[in-house]
Amino acid sequence: MQQVYEQPLLECVPNFSEGRNPERIETIAASIRQVEGVNLLHVDPGFDANRTVMTFVGAPLAVVEAAFQAIKTAAQVIDMRQHQGAHPRIGATDVCPLVPINGLSMPEVVNLAQQLGQRVGAELSIPVYLYEYAATAPHRRNLAHIRQGEYEGLATKIVQPEWYPDYGPTEGPFPAGATVLGARKFLIAYNVNLNTKDQKVAQRIAEKVRESGYVQRDENGIKQRFPGRCPGVKAIGWYMPAYGKAQVSMNITDLDQTPLHLAFEACREEAQRLGFEVTGSELIGLAPRRVFLEAGQYFAPYETDPDRLIEVTIAHLGLRELGGFERGQRILEDRFKK
Repeated sequence: MQQVYEQPLLECVPNFSEGRNPERIETIAASIRQVEGVNLLHVDPGFDANRTVMTFVGAPLAVVEAAFQAIKTAAQVIDMRQHQGAHPRIGATDVCPLVPINGLSMPEVVNLAQQLGQRVGAELSIPVYLYEYAATAPHRRNLAHIRQGEYEGLATKIVQPEWYPDYGPTEGPFPAGATVLGARKFLIAYNVNLNTKDQKVAQRIAEKVRESGYVQRDENGIKQRFPGRCPGVKAIGWYMPAYGKAQVSMNITDLDQTPLHLAFEACREEAQRLGFEVTGSELIGLAPRRVFLEAGQYFAPYETDPDRLIEVTIAHLGLRELGGFERGQRILEDRFKK
């Protein structure tokens, strides 16, 4: 088993614009599973977002092949001209990041993203934008900037010189939209629930929490930007009908700057300032074990019932010994354990 950790290991976390049709989701997942050397760890569909996040790991070239097959399959089963959902999106495979896990440098992963992007553009005729560490220009580094205008604005955006795709066509139609590929560090997708249906409340909290902060006009009407509380955090606010709640939806891109439990606490405090409460949260996809250990250590001093701490410890031990973590999950967790 130790030899597994010593092999180069690449993670891919594609986001597909389909979260409501189980057959389509399974068809995409099957295209990943059929690639030898790849472990599909997690499939996380969201009905209201109409979006599914899949997580798989394996040998670098095998992961790149699985990503290509998934992008190809998604283009066959998802028609963006019919798509509606709460989450911002630009294509059937909306975003497809490659993440170095073990034995890979970021420049090596950038090279793999470039190879994948070139193939997707040439063989599938899908416009491809490179982002994060693979970005070809500073204004393309941030995924949100590439997504601006979403699928509906793609035909107009793609003919602007500053938004020509890195690979693929510039002339439509684009039934599969565009795909954003890149190389990035480990990211946690995490949503915090609020006791309100008001999307504007969630948006106000997101503005205060996210690193980019918010823009406000001063008494002279001049715009000023104020930074948010949590470095390394991106956030938006939305309403999820399935839950009957508004959510602060976050991407935590740097756990060293903002651990997950502090992002949660920031949302809770900002909600209370507005007269609302946080009622819970959800993790989208996977997270390293250190996230939960750090959260437990943070909240443990506030737990007044020692029996509850014992129960949680026993439950975790039982889950571990019963094989509750798949091999691939163990790889990720042990790699990021600190």
